[in-house]
Amino acid sequence: MLFVIICTDNPDRGDLRADNREIHLDYLESKGDQLRLGGRTTTSDGESATGSILVVDVESLAEAEAFANNDPFAKAGLFKSVEIRPWACSVGAGLEPG
Repeated sequence: MLFVIICTDNPDRGDLRADNREIHLDYLESKGDQLRLGGRTTTSDGESATGSILVVDVESLAEAEAFANNDPFAKAGLFKSVEIRPWACSVGAGLEPG
């Protein structure tokens, strides 16, 4: 089942993002096929990160929550909020429609 994880950064905490970026990317890479796509959200000029969006393929909401909670960015306190929603893909990105 697909879930979208929408993370909003705490303001003025770019230091946490920079300090934990490599371990965050290693964590995501370790998830293999569970991570379907992901990236950062940005300010309107594209210069600064404001959060992250991930689409994960796991069996349950509890697994999606564990995925989000174990992200090094989350453990470092980067996120002001994290929202997780079941998601049904309709088109695009090579994901199977739901």
